[in-house]
Amino acid sequence: MQFEPGDRRRVLPRHLRPTPAPEVFSYSIRPARASDLPHVREIYNHFVSNSVVTLDERRSSIPYWREKFAMLTRLGLPFLVAVSPSGVVLGYALAQPWAGKNAYRYTVEDSIYLGPGAGGKGLGGVLLQALIDACQQLGIREMVAVISDSKAEASIRLHAKLGFVEAGRMGRVGHKFGRELGTVYMKKALTPTGRRRLFGR
Repeated sequence: MQFEPGDRRRVLPRHLRPTPAPEVFSYSIRPARASDLPHVREIYNHFVSNSVVTLDERRSSIPYWREKFAMLTRLGLPFLVAVSPSGVVLGYALAQPWAGKNAYRYTVEDSIYLGPGAGGKGLGGVLLQALIDACQQLGIREMVAVISDSKAEASIRLHAKLGFVEAGRMGRVGHKFGRELGTVYMKKALTPTGRRRLFGR
């Protein structure tokens, strides 16, 4: 049908209107780069300032993240980011040494945070699985998660879904926002697919 000038435009009935294509949440996962660190810092600092998911009380700095990035690079440990098609960092996951003593060299602690709007869409599970896979390729045997015992139920569910089991709890070891906080320890036995001398030791 062709409309002439002055005609009142007709509105199609709802059942005849084209259905808009659903917005697709898309991303890719890759190793972190130095240029990602300001975005990683902002994601982490959001949780520092607004939640008890992390027991850090002081906002982190760019030098702090540069030092961590350099340390993980030197040790050959994975530091992954999820980025949108336009290059926005949506979240990150990293593995760091569980403890400083040499005998712990096959055990790592994971850290995973998603930016605002990125939660509840399956990204956390994909990121954590990618981190697990990367650690297994390095020959790592155990992964530990230290999770706040308050307001971190989503993190506990995420780790449990990927095979982590609770290994213990410590109550009232932290104090933030005037509240006493504890930690939940979860652990997953990995299946190493690679073999190499870890952490340069």
